[in-house]
Amino acid sequence: MTLRFIGTTSEHGNCPTLYERVETGDVVVQGDELTDPEELAQLRDLGERETCVVIPRDLLTRFAPKE
Repeated sequence: MTLRFIGTTSEHGNCPTLYERVETGDVVVQGDELTDPEELAQLRDLGERETCVVIPRDLLTRFAPKE
């Protein structure tokens, strides 16, 4: 799959960042991993291969698809 850069709110080249899978339109998120045990315990049906990242609201409102 080919990733297309959508945008970032990082000022130093680190995360958070959004990408799009060109072939499918899926959104790929780069961000800090959620590691707080209390927050992780609240997640539903987290798959064995899944992880969660923390995304600042500003990144989504600025760059997320509006469709």
